[in-house]
Amino acid sequence: MKTTALRLYGKNDLRLESFELPDITPDEIRADITTNSICMSSHKATAQGTDHKRVPNDIAEHPVMMGHEFCGTILEVGDNYKDAFKPGDKYSIQPALNYPDRLMDAPGYSFHYIGGQASHINIPKEVLEMDCLLPYHGEGFFKASLSEPASCIIGAFKAQYHFKQGEYTHQMGIKEGGSLAIIAGAGPMGLGSIDFALHNDRRPGLLVVTDIDQARLDRAAELFTPEHAKSRGVELHYVNTGSGNPVEELKTINNAKGYDDVFVMAPVAALVEQGSRLMGHNGCLNFFAGPSRTDFMASMNFYDVHYEGHHLVGTSGGNTEDMRDALEMMAADKINPAVMVTHVGGINSSAETILNLPKIIGGKKLIYTRIDMPLIALDDLESMGKEDPLYAGLAEIVASSKGLWSLEAETYLLENAKKFEVA
Repeated sequence: MKTTALRLYGKNDLRLESFELPDITPDEIRADITTNSICMSSHKATAQGTDHKRVPNDIAEHPVMMGHEFCGTILEVGDNYKDAFKPGDKYSIQPALNYPDRLMDAPGYSFHYIGGQASHINIPKEVLEMDCLLPYHGEGFFKASLSEPASCIIGAFKAQYHFKQGEYTHQMGIKEGGSLAIIAGAGPMGLGSIDFALHNDRRPGLLVVTDIDQARLDRAAELFTPEHAKSRGVELHYVNTGSGNPVEELKTINNAKGYDDVFVMAPVAALVEQGSRLMGHNGCLNFFAGPSRTDFMASMNFYDVHYEGHHLVGTSGGNTEDMRDALEMMAADKINPAVMVTHVGGINSSAETILNLPKIIGGKKLIYTRIDMPLIALDDLESMGKEDPLYAGLAEIVASSKGLWSLEAETYLLENAKKFEVA
């Protein structure tokens, strides 16, 4: 079977090519891909090439497929897995395989015939042996492509912990019914965190979301209203911390007390220090944002570490259980990862998008791997619709869902967009 895939040959050397996939073995599965969302780590791997810890040294001769946040349909199952999977099943993949003796290998970085920026792939035995081929029972495809970033949020909430004085057993998770502050929380991952905080079974009693961009806060409040939060048993506040005394203002909202849980969603030292001052007794700060600088430093009040029980966690990614949780919650419409999506495009736009990702303002960039379309911001669909009826139709659908990508938009795109022609 022929596939079209974006492959990495060296630093910033991405090539969109068509070629024949080898026949699958009894320990492999063949599948197609409908959607792949682009992660900043794909940009990092492209920029670093073989210097990246997950990228093999021989990519100049044996290129690897890019992309690791994808969803598609199983086409053919090797004999050894026919009892577990069948053609027609929808799936996603946990890329963090942790395969014995090859702990850093991952789809989207390390393999020749599996990666999300492709029309068709061969799923290797490593994925199957590590139970990282995950079924998706929801409608459409794009939500499952976002199960990996959603799993990062779920893992972060699980990693929080608290304890009772005099006991040495950690009580894992945010404090149920407690107070939660999400600092710099109106960005894409912040919106996903609000969604999960409101719709998970374990919820805070008070949720405060901060940002210095009022437009982003207004958008968050439109998507997740205080009225809806109240129906979920949560008191929700949005606060612009661009001026004044943020710590004092936020503590006032919490009856002059510190917070049980604090999430810092941007790698800014001042925000980490703000989070340190916001914690209450036995408070837990999650440094969620991944800094690019290896020498990133911030101050923390160690008097309060000793006497107030303040503690710090940092999470990077979610595990397979977290991804299963994400897929199940999406299929049940408990969370909607569309809040993370700001751009859509076809596979022809994937290389340019990955190379320039830090310069493209917004959230997740969603690629449809068999569509020929430039990367387009959802906010630009209306203006572009004046010249192209495809975009006009999409603009109308997106406007009807509060500006969010949706199953209806995906279906319309797949039915009406120009298909990418395999060379």
